[in-house]
Amino acid sequence: MTGLVFPHTFVPWFRSVAPYIHAYRGETFVVGMPGELVAAGKLNNFVQDLSILHAMGIKIVLVHGFRPQVNEQLLAKGQTPRYSHGRRITDAVALDCAQEAAGQLRFEIEAAFSQGLPNTPMANATVRVVSGNFLTARPVGIVDGVDFQHSGFVRKVDGAAIQRAIDIGAIVLLSPFGFSPTGEAFNLSMEDVATSAAIALQADKLLFVCEVAGVPEDPDDPESPIDTELAVADADRMLAKAGPFPEPTDVAFYLRHCAEACRAGVERTHIIPFTVDGALLQEVYTHDGIGTMVVDEKLESLREASADDVAGIIQLIEPFERDGTLVKRSRTEIERDAELYTVIEHDGVIFGCAALYPYVEARTAEMAALTVSAEVQGQGDGDRLLKRIEQRAKSMGLDSIFVLTTRTMHWFIKRGFQQVDPDWLPEERKRKYNWDRRSLVLVKRFN
Repeated sequence: MTGLVFPHTFVPWFRSVAPYIHAYRGETFVVGMPGELVAAGKLNNFVQDLSILHAMGIKIVLVHGFRPQVNEQLLAKGQTPRYSHGRRITDAVALDCAQEAAGQLRFEIEAAFSQGLPNTPMANATVRVVSGNFLTARPVGIVDGVDFQHSGFVRKVDGAAIQRAIDIGAIVLLSPFGFSPTGEAFNLSMEDVATSAAIALQADKLLFVCEVAGVPEDPDDPESPIDTELAVADADRMLAKAGPFPEPTDVAFYLRHCAEACRAGVERTHIIPFTVDGALLQEVYTHDGIGTMVVDEKLESLREASADDVAGIIQLIEPFERDGTLVKRSRTEIERDAELYTVIEHDGVIFGCAALYPYVEARTAEMAALTVSAEVQGQGDGDRLLKRIEQRAKSMGLDSIFVLTTRTMHWFIKRGFQQVDPDWLPEERKRKYNWDRRSLVLVKRFN
C-alpha cells in the first residue's frame, strides 16, 4: 500500500483536509440514505465512508429509506404499489412489506458496519449501531378523498435519547417507522424522518445522499453545472416554481426538505449523489464539495481581515513563501498589518488574501501577498481580491496600485497592469526594494 502514496500529493492534500477535521469534530450529522443506494450496490463503500466520518469524531444519525425494497416485496405478492399526493398509500399488505423490508435493510446495514477486514477502511474499527423506538407518529389520514391508511408523519422525535446514544460514540440508525401512543405502526418517509431528526437535534448538517446530483445553476437546464452553494431564499424561489408533488428523481423533492431544515435552525443541508464513489467524503472534506449545500446565508465572504485571521493568513501564504513566490513575512509583521489585509473566507477557513500598503503622498499603494489556495485556484477568487483592493485604494483617493512580482507578471498584465522601472517606486518603498530578487514592478493606474 505504501507504494501507492505519493508524498508530493498526499501531504498537501492531507494538510488541506485538516481544517475540516478540526471544524467538524464533535458535530452532529444526520445522513439520509434512500433505499435506491442499497439497490444500486453502494452500501459497503457508503458505510466505510460513514465509519471514516465517525472515526474523525463526527456524531452520526443514519436514516435509511426503503422505497424500491417495499415495491419489490409488493410485486412479489402480486400487489401494485400505490401513491397519491407524492406519498405511498400504505394498506395492510404494504405495511407488512415495509416491515419486512426494514428488517432486512437494518440487518444489512448493521452487518456492513461490523466488517473489519484488513486493508480496508473498516480495519480495527469498532462502530456500535443503536436503533429503537425514537419516533412518535401520527396518521396522514384522508386527503382529498384518498385514505392513506397506515402512512404517517413524524409527530415527535426523542432527541434527548438519540443525543445520549451518539454522545457515547454510537451511530443511531433510524428506520422510517413510527408508532402512535396506542402502539399503531405507521410507514413514514425517509426524508420526513431525517429532516425531523435534524431539527430536533439542531444538527450541524443534514445530508441527503440520493439519486440527485445536486441543484443545477440553471434550473431550466438540467445539464448545467451544479450550484455548490444555495441560499434558502433562492431555494424557496425555485420551489415556488416546482410542482406540488415532485418525484424522488426531481431536485425539488429533496430541496424542500433542505430548506425546511435550514429555516428550523439546521445550519447546513446537502444534496449529494450516491452514484459518485466517495461523494460523502468529498462533500464534507473539500472546499466546494460535489453536490449542493443549502444554507440560510452564503458562507463565503470577502471581507477585511482582523487579528483573529492572522493564523489563517500565515497558514495560507506559508507554502508560497517556501517556494519563493512570495517574500517571507514574519508573524509579527502580519499581526501588525492585519487591518491592511482583505481575505476570502469560506465556512471559517481562509482561502485567499491580499494586503494593501498605501503611500499616500505618492498617491499610490502596493498590493502585496496576493494569494489564493491551490485547492481553489482558477475559480475567480484572485480577480475578486484584486477588485476589492482596487476599491479600497480608490476610497483612499489614490491614483494607482502597484505590485512587485517575479513569477506572475502575465496574470497582472492581463488585468491592466503595466511594467515600469523600479525607479518609479515611491521613495520609501524604493529604499526597501530588494535588488538581488530583481522583482518586476507593475502598475495599474485608475482612470
